[in-house]
Amino acid sequence: MSQSSQVKIIGISGGSGSGKTTFSRLLAEKLGPEDCSILAQDSYYIDQSANFLGDGENVNFDHPSALDFPLLAIHLQALKRGEDVQIPIYDFVTHTRRVDTTPFPTKKIILLDGTLILSQPPIRSLLDISLFIQTSEETRFSRRYHRDLVERGRQPEGIKKQFFRQVKPMHDEFVEPSAQFATSLISGEVDFTSHINSWSDRLL
Repeated sequence: MSQSSQVKIIGISGGSGSGKTTFSRLLAEKLGPEDCSILAQDSYYIDQSANFLGDGENVNFDHPSALDFPLLAIHLQALKRGEDVQIPIYDFVTHTRRVDTTPFPTKKIILLDGTLILSQPPIRSLLDISLFIQTSEETRFSRRYHRDLVERGRQPEGIKKQFFRQVKPMHDEFVEPSAQFATSLISGEVDFTSHINSWSDRLL
């Protein structure tokens, strides 16, 4: 892409299980693969394989320090310049960052999906628009429980321990307060169709 001014980065945030990833996927589908790609905050976890003892124990994956935000900022800057980047690959089963990376070509619209992105000033400064998905704690816990059990091979007790020892406190300290920086607030407990149609019309 020759003109970096054409690249828009849209932050989509909210608590774990809020529906932000679903919203991002639906919006990306509406915008089309030629114009839009999703960049996930989760790709930027720091390797924790040497420190991990168990879910909800010594490693707090929901604290900003667990993520490589400096690298994410560098990549966002490159994408805005119209440059492709190589993003990390994080393995949620082994808690390792793999040696190989994934090519990520710049597009007209980049959707940045992440719980903590609006809590980080260097990341916020690179966003053209930011959306925050607001969802009740009960709903978020139910969705996260299912995801971690089915998709990430976690154990039920570990999921519960991690949520109430780490996810909830970090949500209350970092995630929910960052909603004040969002361009728009969206309920995560209603059908997204009207919001998807509205934002796709605004972005294209």
